[in-house]
Amino acid sequence: MRQVADYQAHLEEFKAENADIVALSVDPLDKAQEMVARTGATFPIGYGLKVPEDADRVGAYWEERRGIIHATNFTLGPDRKVLQACFATGPIGRIAAVDALSSIRGTKRRNAQGK
Repeated sequence: MRQVADYQAHLEEFKAENADIVALSVDPLDKAQEMVARTGATFPIGYGLKVPEDADRVGAYWEERRGIIHATNFTLGPDRKVLQACFATGPIGRIAAVDALSSIRGTKRRNAQGK
């Protein structure tokens, strides 16, 4: 939930970079709605993902015992190919919004320089 709130707080900066944010969750609709209410998220939040089918479809780690998809962050380029991926099996290792923005800006800068 903290990560959703973090990205929401930086949403205008992502928009300025022409970058979209989408969140996905195994939570049912009522839990997703609760997260939206608590975080004020205005970007799309997919809910009800199935383990392992949807986890495998997006390339995320999943855990059978708890029926969860571990926190997974992807940065996609304009061609929708993965530029970066970050997988976390615990409370650390998630990409903070400022770090995602820095990565996006750095990629744009390198592309503009032809690197």
